[in-house]
Amino acid sequence: MKRIQLFLFSLLFLSFFAGLSADPLPVTGVWRTYSDDGKEESTVEIYEQGGKIYGKVTGLVDPNDKDGKPARCTACEGAEKDKPVLGLVIIKGLQADGDKWSGGRILDPNDGVWYKCLLKAVEGGKKLEVRGYVGFSLIGRSQYWVKK
Repeated sequence: MKRIQLFLFSLLFLSFFAGLSADPLPVTGVWRTYSDDGKEESTVEIYEQGGKIYGKVTGLVDPNDKDGKPARCTACEGAEKDKPVLGLVIIKGLQADGDKWSGGRILDPNDGVWYKCLLKAVEGGKKLEVRGYVGFSLIGRSQYWVKK
């Protein structure tokens, strides 16, 4: 009886720690992004470079501003200031962290602000949880992107 209990305890113990060290599901590929009201806004290609994850805007539902010119990141500062949104790298430097990718940042081209970011593939890799936050990940918001 003690052997069975020891075996079950060992199995439970190992399965717990195996889950902690699990590699995250791949997040690379092309993803559709959606506004808060559920309308498709853009496509973002997420790729790996030098062991880190990056993402750039590869398509826009509304590629032009109100004047009919290509949309630009007018609210951005620094290197991104006034660059076209199409082709803009908006996710930078995420690294594998358990079952997610974190340690990088994401740019919101609408307000020009860089936020800390974490990505996690969900629903077997069909959706991507994208969380932007300031300070702690509890203080932020998530969006769900759909794999194209």
